[in-house]
Amino acid sequence: MSDKPNTAEIEKYDKSKLKKLKKTETQEKNPLPLKETIEQEKQVGAS
Repeated sequence: MSDKPNTAEIEKYDKSKLKKLKKTETQEKNPLPLKETIEQEKQVGAS
């Protein structure tokens, strides 16, 4: 018995059945702060 999976079904799959990909735009919900912002907060906290 082989350790490799049976790929016969994958090889004969009709790729035309796949939906065309739609381009999507991503938006960061919680972006990381800028380096300058972090430095300013450190200075304010140290005062």
